[in-house]
Amino acid sequence: MMVGAPGLYTYGAMRIGGIIRDAGLRPQITRNISQLHGDQVFLSLFSTLHLLDPAVKEVVKRIQQKGGECIIGGPVSSGPEMVLGELHPDLVVCGEGEEAVRCIINGVDPDDCPNCAYQADDKIIKTEPKRTQDLSFPLPLIPDDIGAQDIRGAQTYIETHRGCFGRCGFCQVPRVFGRRIRSRELDEILKEVRAFQKKGVRRLALIGGTGSLYRSKEGEVNSDAFISLLEGISSIMGSKNVSCPDIRADCLTDEVLEAVRAHTIGWIFFGIESGSEKMLGLMQKGIPIDKVRDAIEQCRQYGVKPAGSFIIGYPGEEEEDFQATKDLMEELALDDVFISIAEPIPTTPLAEVVCSQNTNDDLVSIPHTGEYAGLHLSEAEARAFDLMLHADMCRPVPRMTQDVTYNAYLEEARKQGADIRNVTRLIRIYYSA
Repeated sequence: MMVGAPGLYTYGAMRIGGIIRDAGLRPQITRNISQLHGDQVFLSLFSTLHLLDPAVKEVVKRIQQKGGECIIGGPVSSGPEMVLGELHPDLVVCGEGEEAVRCIINGVDPDDCPNCAYQADDKIIKTEPKRTQDLSFPLPLIPDDIGAQDIRGAQTYIETHRGCFGRCGFCQVPRVFGRRIRSRELDEILKEVRAFQKKGVRRLALIGGTGSLYRSKEGEVNSDAFISLLEGISSIMGSKNVSCPDIRADCLTDEVLEAVRAHTIGWIFFGIESGSEKMLGLMQKGIPIDKVRDAIEQCRQYGVKPAGSFIIGYPGEEEEDFQATKDLMEELALDDVFISIAEPIPTTPLAEVVCSQNTNDDLVSIPHTGEYAGLHLSEAEARAFDLMLHADMCRPVPRMTQDVTYNAYLEEARKQGADIRNVTRLIRIYYSA
């Protein structure tokens, strides 16, 4: 029995491997999916683009031709119709998969496994959706070479809680995990951290978006619990080897900032997304720009470096909205910035809008006719590229753009555009009315 993910030891794959091992079996884990084989293979896919990857399609086909069963899970499972239509696995585990995996390895009929989808004749059958209430799990199946992995500077991310009280229209987290926060026991988290360190992990990060919501209730930050979490992890790893990258700007307290400063690498990454209040409304972000300004100022008062992400090409974005984002970026002078073109993910309001949108209004498809017309970019690609260049000039210490950086940003904007067009095509095929 094997578990794998393309190119990475994902936390989800390691978690599933641990459950299989805890059942008395001897699973293997790999990030080289060409090595996957066996009677039952669990494949964790974290990008919609995996559904179009010939290598992934070949792996699923090969496993089945040799008499094996291929079960697919991971973030792509929020769109089981796409997974079944493109890859034709035997089963898709949708959302929270721990209980489903226990059922599968014990030979339970698929109809009685929660959170599953499969194809029977020309119909897609979906079983009962169910969220796990008890987040006590066996230790993950940690590979011996995980120390060689690098995900944004960390060897692995670990889960501390599930859920987010936000409603962001581009995010699948509240749709998959719910808006109520369910937290793991601190002792279990620390036991897991020790296991990862023993296997060679030098730096780890918390899975987030809502990092400071550990043990919170009804959206209220539990600062004491969050401080204990960071203190405990840093006592094992060392404060300079812990990252709590993502925190909502409206989930910040003085105590949280002090804990981040004292027990982590000292960065916070905010999902700012836009400088236009109109666009934040369309995104259902729920955090006004003044709250972001306050959060950035708080960070600097505590010696914590603020970074931020921005989304370009969201449906409804006009030139004045894009200019407002550039203006806000210049005002905030963030220490680091990440730019992305809006990606529709199944089950999100953004995907619904994209499915109903006319291609002629799609910023990722219509040609850019302005400053970068000679580069043959779409409007969304041009805005992403322009914002990447602008971000370098808006840092606390401006960074001059060299030719190599210019070309790297241009390539990244084009790649994002191509990827989002492919994802959008899939979404429209499977989910348009």
